[in-house]
Amino acid sequence: MLTLIVGALMQGSVYGLVGMGYGLIYKASGLMTLAQGDMIMIGAFLGMTFYKYMGLPFGLSLALVMIIMFTLGFLIERILVTSLLAKGAAQVYVILCTIAISMILQNGAMFAWGSNVMQFQAILDLSISIIANNDQADRLQEQAVGIFFMLLLHFFMQHTKFGTSMRAAAQDETAAEALGINVPLTKGTAWGLASMLAGVAGVILGPSYGVYTAMGALIGQKAFAASVAGGYGNMYGAIVGGIFLGFVEAFSVYFVSSLYKDFIAFGILILVMIFMPNGLFNEQVME
Repeated sequence: MLTLIVGALMQGSVYGLVGMGYGLIYKASGLMTLAQGDMIMIGAFLGMTFYKYMGLPFGLSLALVMIIMFTLGFLIERILVTSLLAKGAAQVYVILCTIAISMILQNGAMFAWGSNVMQFQAILDLSISIIANNDQADRLQEQAVGIFFMLLLHFFMQHTKFGTSMRAAAQDETAAEALGINVPLTKGTAWGLASMLAGVAGVILGPSYGVYTAMGALIGQKAFAASVAGGYGNMYGAIVGGIFLGFVEAFSVYFVSSLYKDFIAFGILILVMIFMPNGLFNEQVME
């Protein structure tokens, strides 16, 4: 049972971490992206390259992944998304643009790293076998990293000047600009942070899942579903929705079968959205 709970929390924290990125983008710009799953994949490949093949310390590897992924997300918003909107393109074209980005990332990764599943060792080498076996210890460590970044993002958004500016710009762009807030910068930062969170999730998942070009597809979909279930645009709702989905999956595997875990998980999420259309946190969707 301990293995079940640890696995559910670890998986749920990853869904929540990526789901927070969806919420950030939506709150900051009123847009959505379908490339988050492939941001997970790119983060995993980069982490593996820095940590395994280049032999860099884990902390430095993670920092490099964060910087690269933030820059990638920031540039996507500043160069591609902003250009489309400036030309009067409808929001659906932004979604199509992120689908194109997803395909480019997948094919680029296949060209750079190949199509085989790759492995690298656990991100941390801590001995906590007193309370858990090695596999559980790895998962606990990975979960701790995910929770740390959730808390870090919470602190940034709630207790820093720039985080306050981002929240103000998300609530009312006109009023924020009148107060001297650089709204385009806050939007680009939101996309950058979302990409960075997905990259961190990729580094967390790499040792357990293996690294391959399609690894982020289903995870990104589930993180999106978790974000919607928690209340789309609500970062804390994404965390709760992610953990909820993690436990649904884990108990579906334990009591039913691993063959039906996705069917059961998405079926329950559909019911949640039918009876609670604004999510668990009753988040109002922006028009």
